[in-house]
Amino acid sequence: MEVNPDEAVDEMYRLLTSLIVPRPIGWVSSRSPDGVDNLAPYSFYMGVIEANPPVVMVSTERRPDGTPKDSAANVLETEAFGLNLVTSDLVEAMDRTSDNVDSDEDEFDLADLDRREAETVDVPLVAAAKATMECTLHDTMEIGDHIVIFGHIEHITVDDELLTDGKIDVEKVDAVGRLTGSYYAELDPFKVTRPWAQ
Repeated sequence: MEVNPDEAVDEMYRLLTSLIVPRPIGWVSSRSPDGVDNLAPYSFYMGVIEANPPVVMVSTERRPDGTPKDSAANVLETEAFGLNLVTSDLVEAMDRTSDNVDSDEDEFDLADLDRREAETVDVPLVAAAKATMECTLHDTMEIGDHIVIFGHIEHITVDDELLTDGKIDVEKVDAVGRLTGSYYAELDPFKVTRPWAQ
């Protein structure tokens, strides 16, 4: 198979989401200026753009009429959002929050999820999430029909059950990644021997 992106515009989404896998899920929580809570997953998400300052990136597609989706609209107006770690026990609830088009409906209620308030910004967080990040708006960029949001991490909370000797233990982080269509992937960590790094 050979693909020229300029000649396969309609196929590019499927191609990219099938090849760039697994993708981390940015489960974005936000609050509108009117106080309506919003929760939506994004797989066009990069958890680390820079560590100093700590910056993450979420890319949100515009609606067909050109307006921002709820998450982006809230972030642009309030300049704050949360990121909630998606683990295997939360996959079904996360998936339930992925397809709500009614901006007046609270996805926490829709997915029957308890929430807690963030420590540093005015956003709700998924109470059952084993790790969360609280972000303020760092910058935005327009690419095609997407609004790329860069968030500055202000605070991180990690459940003690993910720790070993005070550090995050990757074998305890049962995070879920996005594949394509209705497919997801679970982590199965393994080590690679690095004799050159000894």
